[in-house]
Amino acid sequence: MADPLTQLADDRALLGRTSTAERVADILRTRIAEGSFPPGTRLSEDSIGGALGVSRNTLREAFRLLTHERLLVHELNRGVFVRVLTVEDVEDIYRTRALVECAVVRGLGEPPFGLEALAGAVEEGRRAAREGDWKAVGTANIHFHRELVALAGSERTDELMRSVFAELRLAFHVVDDPRRLHEPYMARNLQILQALEAGDREAAERLLAVYLADSLERVVEVYRRRVGDEGR
Repeated sequence: MADPLTQLADDRALLGRTSTAERVADILRTRIAEGSFPPGTRLSEDSIGGALGVSRNTLREAFRLLTHERLLVHELNRGVFVRVLTVEDVEDIYRTRALVECAVVRGLGEPPFGLEALAGAVEEGRRAAREGDWKAVGTANIHFHRELVALAGSERTDELMRSVFAELRLAFHVVDDPRRLHEPYMARNLQILQALEAGDREAAERLLAVYLADSLERVVEVYRRRVGDEGR
């Protein structure tokens, strides 16, 4: 994996002339979700501020925003760290996903639905699987669910779930066998897409509810084992 500070220096151009804490937070959120800064990593103000070319105050405000989103944690006299989730955190993330994602599908209007981005996420997963990049399959899987939520056409819901999905990636980063975790859900994403293409919201919601319940069970099983092993 490339050096995360080099990656941040590449992101510097994204700030443009209107550098803000929100834009810095967007960049860091993306890098955390992609695994550049794994759970438990201490974030250096000097190194990150230098890589992005932003002031200490701007960076601290970005840290504050991401702490509010539960992606970072501030430890007194130690600094700011990427958060390490508990099993209870993972369970709560999935409760939120089930409430929001199923409600989105249930509340869709009359078909046909705009499913191009959803279909694109399915193809993204297939392409990553062909290349043997199972972490990228996990990213495509999250893209699928993000696009599913986007069908609601609600900026507030998109913003809420952006943070939820970023938190979910923190759990994925402790998994040592991403293929075993993500591969079974590629076919299930396709099934949900096909149900929506057929205009069958009820079938899509049923598939999604079972999908999320099964995914929760699998992630918690793997997470408990990995965290337990590290605690020995």
